[in-house]
Amino acid sequence: MHWFSIVNSVLIVLFLSSMIAMILIRNVHRDISHYNRALTEEEKAEEREESGWKLVHADVFRPPATAPMLFCVFVGTGMQLFWMTLITVLFAAVGFLSPANRGSLMIAMMLLYVMMGGVAGFKAANLYKTFRGKQWQKCTLLTAFLYPGVSFCVFFTFNLVLWSYGSSGAVPILSMLAVVALWFGISVPLVFLGAYVGFRKEVEEYPTHPRSEKAQPRPIPDQPWYLGTAFTVVIGGILPFGACFVELFFILSSMWMDQYYYVFGFLLLVFAILCVTCAEITMVLVYFQLCSEDYHWWWRSFLTSGSTALYVFMYSTFYFSKLEANLAITYFLYFGYMSIICFGLFLMTGLVGYASSLWFTKKIYGSIKVD
Repeated sequence: MHWFSIVNSVLIVLFLSSMIAMILIRNVHRDISHYNRALTEEEKAEEREESGWKLVHADVFRPPATAPMLFCVFVGTGMQLFWMTLITVLFAAVGFLSPANRGSLMIAMMLLYVMMGGVAGFKAANLYKTFRGKQWQKCTLLTAFLYPGVSFCVFFTFNLVLWSYGSSGAVPILSMLAVVALWFGISVPLVFLGAYVGFRKEVEEYPTHPRSEKAQPRPIPDQPWYLGTAFTVVIGGILPFGACFVELFFILSSMWMDQYYYVFGFLLLVFAILCVTCAEITMVLVYFQLCSEDYHWWWRSFLTSGSTALYVFMYSTFYFSKLEANLAITYFLYFGYMSIICFGLFLMTGLVGYASSLWFTKKIYGSIKVD
């Protein structure tokens, strides 16, 4: 079954990579050659009209029009979760974390998440400075408390319910205090330290200079239905989910059916395939968006690959039917914890889509001559 999963995922990546090779490499090369070629005297006299993604070069790196601070917080938290997941899976794949000791994997994830707080603060702060934001204290506080705060509130509420039931699965109060101490004693100070360094660092340079905030942005023409935000976001998560859904069955069985998960080498490969698929599908859709002269790609790129989490949650709903639950608390526990996990997956896969789209846009706009 695992080999079937890997072959299925590799075929999806090969198909997607070949599609990108045909669409992006050929089309982008043609566009760049067209934009950079020397004009003839007749074309200069006719004042040739440009079209396509070059037209929005002055607006493509303009900060997001909607919730730029929240976008920076999501990117910073996604970076924190990404490095936590990658390092944990690497350690488990090489044998440092034993599958027989379930607690070691959870403790490693928690400690790595806490230690990566500096990475989250740095990325969120530097990106917010790039967007010329002024409320850096609020941005840093949201980075330190938004995702862990939501997760802790849900976890603590469910733990109170388990205490009321007298369940042995309830976490002791001392362990809860240890988690809070890690959060406030290590993670939050690291986020603030990373934010301080991020605000002191120079902002990221873009190949084209965006218009000033006072300048009127370029009007966006009417978009066809298949390039709308809702459609591209829904479509963007299908292929990444298809690359990992078989492995997801074994992960959920390990979490909820008391089974051991020991094939971390497969998991590392599937994680890499998931990241590559998210990056490729997002770059393709962002290219189509820019070709239609729509430059609002920041949130679109994040949501496109982040929608993978929506399909994971839908699959977990289907999987829940196998558990034969007969208590109301079981429903709350399952869907509450799966909501937290899918929210984290949304931030992590959204980061991959944003980072790949940023690299792609910088490459293509750095390759043309802008008057």
